[in-house]
Amino acid sequence: MITEDSIVATVVEAVRTREPLLIQGNGTKAGMLRPVQAGRTLSTAGLSGINLYAPKELILSARAGTPLTEIENAVAAAGQHLIAEPPDLSALLGETGRPQTLGGVVATNLSGPRRVAWGAMRDHVMGIRAVTGRAEIIRSGGRVLKNVTGLDLCKLLTGSHGTLGVITEITLKVLPAPEATGTLVLPGLDEAAAVTALSAALGSPFGVSGAAWLPAEAVARVPGLAGIGGSATLIRIEDFAESVVYRIGRLKEQFALADAVLFDTELSRAVWRDVRDARPLAAREEDAVWRVSVRPSSGPSILNALRPLGLAHFLDWGGGLVWLAGPADIATHAAVETAARAAGGTWTLLRAPEVLRGAVRVVPDEPAALARITREVKAAMDPAGILNPGRLYVGL
Repeated sequence: MITEDSIVATVVEAVRTREPLLIQGNGTKAGMLRPVQAGRTLSTAGLSGINLYAPKELILSARAGTPLTEIENAVAAAGQHLIAEPPDLSALLGETGRPQTLGGVVATNLSGPRRVAWGAMRDHVMGIRAVTGRAEIIRSGGRVLKNVTGLDLCKLLTGSHGTLGVITEITLKVLPAPEATGTLVLPGLDEAAAVTALSAALGSPFGVSGAAWLPAEAVARVPGLAGIGGSATLIRIEDFAESVVYRIGRLKEQFALADAVLFDTELSRAVWRDVRDARPLAAREEDAVWRVSVRPSSGPSILNALRPLGLAHFLDWGGGLVWLAGPADIATHAAVETAARAAGGTWTLLRAPEVLRGAVRVVPDEPAALARITREVKAAMDPAGILNPGRLYVGL
């Protein structure tokens, strides 16, 4: 049985032998970023269970290997939900059949469509326990919402992809789940007109919590959008039923959306679940998949620059998250990288064959000053370089 102490013992031995460790939960995200060359795997999948759930305090604490579905079911039973709406990318990554773990979601800082309104996963992590590459157990944060205890290692470890420590326990803030969800669907807009509409909706006082645009070929991959001709621009509102009806009505009035289609709660949730999990992306098994993050107004320029390549695509986060899929070769990757850089954005090679992931930058190089800090942090927390070496950058 795996315990925090057994993880410490494994790290101690790895430091002694200088044997790199592949850190993972259930391995559902093994195809992301650079491949790790490791002597052995250290999995937290057996480190499972909810330690604390206080619905009245809006706090949940669980071990890193706890299946995310177990946590979602527990909070749903109390009428609550995970704020960041973490996606399940197992189908996209070709890792179906195993549940993703809480530790894996936090380590990768994965967030869904609600990111545009409520922040990223790291914004809702209140506390973390982890084992560093020094075989030291560290704890940061706590179990209260107002929390100023020391350095904020929660944000440092969230999104570090297991390169700084083996996360063993996480405390999350949760919120009441919305009673109802409504979606306005604007058919037939191109990406530029769609982003204009989405920006106006997000800038309105009506509390939009999801804003996405799907081209016609992506619409065809979402069962809930059957019957929508051409592209679909999606605007979501979540709240009490009466409030959702009122606010959607006001949106239609304010922005003259007379031709908008309205989806009810059940259909809305099904459609946004597909958007969350990137199911509209027509990615073939042999394709690479990229996520490009830019200013929402720059999303259409990314698609424009890459149009000659014929990449599958759709936009989330009001145009600020560009999903792309296409040939897994260096030339296409370079084109995506160039387009992202020209738009002042950043990019992630989310999925690709191992040979490509090992040959190219999977995330942008950091500016010199920030890269120096990254190296210093890595040296402080994992001086022997045994935790997921090379996952993000060559040599780290």
